[in-house]
Amino acid sequence: MPEGDTIFRAAANLAKALNGKTVTRFETVYPQVARFHDDVSLVGQKIEEVTAVGKHLLMRFSGGQTLRTHMRMNGSWHIYKPTDRWQRPRRDLRILIAVDGEPPYLAVAFNVPVAEMLDERALARAPALSRLGPDLLGEDFDAVSARARARTKPDQPASEILLDQAIAAGAGNVYRSEVLFLANIDPMRATSALTDTELDELFRWARKLMKANVATSGVAAETGGIVTYTGLRRTTHRSDPSERLWVYGRSGKPCRRCGTPILYRKVGRDARGLYFCPQCQSGASSAR
Repeated sequence: MPEGDTIFRAAANLAKALNGKTVTRFETVYPQVARFHDDVSLVGQKIEEVTAVGKHLLMRFSGGQTLRTHMRMNGSWHIYKPTDRWQRPRRDLRILIAVDGEPPYLAVAFNVPVAEMLDERALARAPALSRLGPDLLGEDFDAVSARARARTKPDQPASEILLDQAIAAGAGNVYRSEVLFLANIDPMRATSALTDTELDELFRWARKLMKANVATSGVAAETGGIVTYTGLRRTTHRSDPSERLWVYGRSGKPCRRCGTPILYRKVGRDARGLYFCPQCQSGASSAR
């Protein structure tokens, strides 16, 4: 699933291709977005800004409208030149935006399940955005605010803190496992049992890992366009691709630090998979 670093990178690449360009064509399969476009045509407007807010991608147009998309599990944005061969079939197209310029890029959203057009008033009060905690990739990330939000849910286990976008926005399931491991925190400990220092460590590690994975590439695709989401992220700094993560996806394999087999459990409200080391994460064996 795309996480905040992926959305950040996608927004950066889309911004390089689209910012300041005029829309020459707009297509969508979503009725609400299509109706909005029929009423207030996006063709002829400039794309002023593409940004990421947590796991949401926002594209702002010169007429004051903003397109919000969320990739959920399988969505992705691609950038193509008109002669490029698409890497996904047209039946997966959800939104297409063509702009002028040299080259005249196409931005195509494939299998993006959430999309809505918002005017300035609707954007300011959009529930999906207004409920978000501080953005982990934001330069002005407020750790004190994130910690205070976590304290409002004292019975919530540590394993849910980074998945709760109302506490801090951007991290997802991969970072959840990796950060808890690096912070040496038992995923089943209640938030009330975590010290302020431990909570701050969770956010510090999350920011550090996510920032390390948002290196952006320029818009210079010569062979088949730019895929803004690849899904490959690294937390170990090891050169071997098979050793790029500490615990995620490594159930039953030896811990890279102590050799203890990594455990896997489905936990939390959505029963999402969690990986952890029962030795390094003191007390984590209680999750059995």
